[in-house]
Amino acid sequence: MSPTPPARRLRLGLPRRMFSQVLLMQVAIAAGVAVLATGLFLAPLGNQLDDQAMRRALAIAQTTAVDPQIAHGVVNTPPTSDGPVQKEAERIREATRAEYVVVMDWRGVRWSHPTPDEVGRTVSTDPGDALAGDEVMEIDAGTLGRTARGKVPLRDSDGDIVGAVSVGIAYDSVRARLIHAIPELLAYAGGALAVGALAAWLISRRVQRQTRDLAFSDISALLAEREAMLHGIREGVVALDREGRVRLLNDEARRLLGIGDEALGRSLDEALGEGRTTDVLAGRVTGTDLLTVRGQRVLVANRMPTDDGGAVATLRDRTELEQLGRELDSTRGLIDALRAQDHEHANRMHTLLGLLELEMYDDAVEFVGEVVGEHRATAEQVTERIQDPLLAALLVGKATVAAERGVALLVSDRTRLPDRLVDPRGIVTVVGNLVDNALDAVAGTAHARVEVELRTEGDTVVLVVRDTGPGIPAERRELIFTEGWSTKEAPAHRERGIGLSLVRRLAERQGGSATVGEAPGGGAEFTVVLPDALTEPAAEPALTAPTAHRAAARATAEEESR
Repeated sequence: MSPTPPARRLRLGLPRRMFSQVLLMQVAIAAGVAVLATGLFLAPLGNQLDDQAMRRALAIAQTTAVDPQIAHGVVNTPPTSDGPVQKEAERIREATRAEYVVVMDWRGVRWSHPTPDEVGRTVSTDPGDALAGDEVMEIDAGTLGRTARGKVPLRDSDGDIVGAVSVGIAYDSVRARLIHAIPELLAYAGGALAVGALAAWLISRRVQRQTRDLAFSDISALLAEREAMLHGIREGVVALDREGRVRLLNDEARRLLGIGDEALGRSLDEALGEGRTTDVLAGRVTGTDLLTVRGQRVLVANRMPTDDGGAVATLRDRTELEQLGRELDSTRGLIDALRAQDHEHANRMHTLLGLLELEMYDDAVEFVGEVVGEHRATAEQVTERIQDPLLAALLVGKATVAAERGVALLVSDRTRLPDRLVDPRGIVTVVGNLVDNALDAVAGTAHARVEVELRTEGDTVVLVVRDTGPGIPAERRELIFTEGWSTKEAPAHRERGIGLSLVRRLAERQGGSATVGEAPGGGAEFTVVLPDALTEPAAEPALTAPTAHRAAARATAEEESR
């Protein structure tokens, strides 16, 4: 037989679900408030009823004392059970429903009492205060039990005190009124408790829906996990409320957007300023994996609305990937150029072999000289006018790629650029983007030509790239600098529409500008102005022996080529 499972022990305590806990706590609070309010109301109610009873007794005593027949009877008649004072006092007692109306002389001898046998006897309580002229209200015990009393002096027509009047209200009637009020108070308290319990249930149901019926421990764990996740992931997260204000930023979002805690509670326009990044995060530009540029960073943004009317946007840094994509494009271009040169080189070698086999030695020498001189002239033309090695190497490589694509890449005669660039890599990025776009624009057209001009004006570098392509319509000349805008199909490894935006960002970061217009012979002309792009010139170094030797060798080679 299988063992009998152990009996489960009954565990007392709060329920686990938030709905049940909130409901239980709110009902307990409502019940506690109802009991407290009832107790606080009943506590002064007893005192209030006592005071009302004593004041009523005092009022009856005052009314009795001002009756001239009472004072006249006390002075002129003996205390008898059928005397005029007894009859008048009983009439007043029955009319007012008092417990007793006792009239006494200045010695404390009763002239009236609800029990006729007590007439003529001395009162059981001290009437000294009333006989002294004071009015007294009290709750005390006498021959008729516990009563609320009122005592006043009895005066004759001359105003002299001849006795006192004591009126009592049965205390049992006061307590009966209090007990009678309790059920009504409890009914009100029960009604208030029922309304409070209903309100607590409705609020708890709303809390249950909003918290997805989670326990407090679950919510605490979720918050801890959320904090760890938000600050641990390598994607930027921006949370917005229904008014479009920033309510959450993780560490990566602060880094990518360049903002801090001052952005919390502010709108995106205030926190980031105008631009495509703001439009994407605010939802004014829709789509998935939207490209945007923030500073020098290329970002991919996605936005997801939330149930409360807000939104959560995620940001990924694609700057390095974009740079790698451009390097891959350049590498592929160089590979294509090398492949073409290899094919061309093979053709030339075949030509040279044929000339040698035909023993046309002079023609072979001339052919080799022309080939070597053509390549040397192209490289020397660039290096003589552009002394920065990175930029010169870029243009030599681009010239090779252009030749393979049937495009003539020329360096303007006005080009003069010393080797004093502050940010050579930044200018290489600008030149590379503009030349690539120009080559794409003129490829496949007749007499395709791209001209590059780099000149200096003081410490400012001015870059002009002209092409013979179709040009840029006037209405699109600002649009082409927008992130993500392109008329060309994007390659598989990266997105289009970033190059010109980066060019303008780099120029504006240095206080310059990037514009496009129409070239003199047709086509597009891009002009980039980069202020403070050159360092101060250094002193001219003396011509060293190796330098002189290289210069002499170059002159000899040029002479031989001519």
